[in-house]
Amino acid sequence: MIRLAVISGKGGTGKTMVAAALADLFATGQVLADCDVEAANLGLLLGGDLIGSEPFMGLEKAEIDHEVCLFCGRCEAACRFDAIHEEAKEYYVDPLKCEGCGVCVHVCPAKAVTMRPYQAGEVLASSTLRGHLSHARLYPGSGNSGLLVHEVRKQAERMAGESRLLLADGPPGIGCPLISTVSGMDAVVAVTEPGLSALHDLKRVVNVSRRFGVRIFVVINRFDLEPGVCQEIEDFCEDEGLLLLGKVPFDPAVVAAVRRGVPVTSADSPASEALVRIKEKLAGEFGLDG
Repeated sequence: MIRLAVISGKGGTGKTMVAAALADLFATGQVLADCDVEAANLGLLLGGDLIGSEPFMGLEKAEIDHEVCLFCGRCEAACRFDAIHEEAKEYYVDPLKCEGCGVCVHVCPAKAVTMRPYQAGEVLASSTLRGHLSHARLYPGSGNSGLLVHEVRKQAERMAGESRLLLADGPPGIGCPLISTVSGMDAVVAVTEPGLSALHDLKRVVNVSRRFGVRIFVVINRFDLEPGVCQEIEDFCEDEGLLLLGKVPFDPAVVAAVRRGVPVTSADSPASEALVRIKEKLAGEFGLDG
């Protein structure tokens, strides 16, 4: 099975649009993973029905036993995240502010503070016309350390069966969520756009991806908006030995497709035609015909 992630150095480059188009064009014999858990939008473009849900337990949070608490105030004084506050002669922990450091546990003379598991989100499984989709919902205020991405990846591997392709929509940036996405992949498709900040972030995400020994491909979205910077990106790809899969033009059909909640490749358009060529070139690299 080929493991492929669509990534980007920054948000807003069209990464999910490209991932959804590839999922639509490969169509069968694949399993999908939405590793952009803070903005899991792949399912919005592919549709499907929810078939499973499991709780995701994130970092532990502090909890105060009011029957044991001496109301000495040491926990409140020691908390550097302002997560402990007093109400009606009792101390409470705000789970949205608690970082799970455990300092309050150590300073409490009565042992009234303990660390408890805290549900930070859900790992979801859906069935779509393009294959099973592993995705997640991160609860508001919960930190994304990459652990939830790791669970999404594990579930996708379990659902893969005899699939020939695992296609992941990765998160933007170069943090822990990206590392959890790229680890164990065979290749990544880095989506960028003709802007100086996008080129800067493309260089960073390429540098990080190389540390995992994956093949790196590049797609330039909305390439015709700034020809000069687009040429800089092409020169960078040539200098670094990166295969440029193709360039997608600016196309109002993309916005129209997103509004309808479908991949842009569901109808003919200049962007759709470019993405078909990109898919064919990518398929040829891995022998993924059809």
